[in-house]
Amino acid sequence: MTRLVAVCILATWAGATLVFSELPWFRRLPLTERLRPFSSGGLRRSGVPGLFANRSFRDILRPLATTIGSRLSKGFGVSEELALRLERVHSTQSVAEFRTRQVGWAAAALGVAALGLLALAPPAPLALLVLIGGPLLVFLVIEQQLISASQEKQHRVFLELPIVAEQLGMLLSSGYSMMGALNRIATRSNGACASDIARVAARVKQGLSPDEGLREWARIADVAELHQLTTILLLHHDAGDLGTLISQEARSIRRETQRRLIERIERRNEQVWIPVTVATLVPGVIFLAIPFMDALNGFGAI
Repeated sequence: MTRLVAVCILATWAGATLVFSELPWFRRLPLTERLRPFSSGGLRRSGVPGLFANRSFRDILRPLATTIGSRLSKGFGVSEELALRLERVHSTQSVAEFRTRQVGWAAAALGVAALGLLALAPPAPLALLVLIGGPLLVFLVIEQQLISASQEKQHRVFLELPIVAEQLGMLLSSGYSMMGALNRIATRSNGACASDIARVAARVKQGLSPDEGLREWARIADVAELHQLTTILLLHHDAGDLGTLISQEARSIRRETQRRLIERIERRNEQVWIPVTVATLVPGVIFLAIPFMDALNGFGAI
C-alpha cells in the first residue's frame, strides 16, 4: 500500500506540473521576453537560449512523439502518410499534434495499467502483457479511428462523384470557365466533394493554378474514378467542349457504383446463410454422432 501511495503521489505531481506548465500565470515570462517579439529583430536571442525559454514542454515532446508514432504505425502495416489522411478528412490538427495526442493517450494507458498492476499484483507474464498491450491497444484504436474516417471520406467522394461530374459537364457546356464551375459547385453544395472543391478554390486563390489544384485534389482523395475525371478536366485548355466526355465518364462512374452495390448486396446475402448453416449443421452432427457412437460400442462388444 505504501508503494501504491508513493506512485500515486509521483503521478499526481508529474501531471500537475505538465498541466500548470501550459498556463500563462504559472510560467509567466519576464517583461523583456514578452516585449522581445514586438521589437526589431525580436526573433533573435542574445546568448544561449534555455531549454524551456521559448518552447513549451509539449513542443519539445512533439518530434519524439512523431518519430515513435510513425515507426509504430509502419510496424503495424499502415503505409499511407498521416499528413495525407489528416488533409483528406479536413482535420485542423498537424501531424505533430496528432502523434502527440496519440502517444499521450498511450502513456496515460500505461500509467493506469501500472497503477492497476501495483494494486492487484498479478503474475509476471500477465503483468507484462497488460503493460505492453494496453498502450498499444489505445495507440491502435486512435490510429484506426483516423483510418476509418479516411475510408469513409473516400467512399462518400466516390458516391457523389457522378453527380458532381454531371454538374461540371453542364456548367462547362453552358459557358462557364473551369474555376467558375468549381466555385459554383462549392457554393451551392454541401457534400464531401463540395468541401474538397472549396479547398481547391481556396488553394487557387493562394496562387496555385486550377490544374495544380485539381491534381492536388485527386492526390489527396486517392479515388481511382476521381483520377480519371481529373485527367479529362485537365483537357479544358485544349478541347472546346468537354461536356460529352464528362457525361460519358459520369455514366462510367455510375456503372461502377452499381457494380459495387450489387457486389455488396450479394455478399450480404451470403452472410445471411452463415448462421442458418451453422444452426443446421450443429444439431445434424449431434444426431449423427449418437448412432455412430452406438455402432462403435456394438463393434467393441463383439
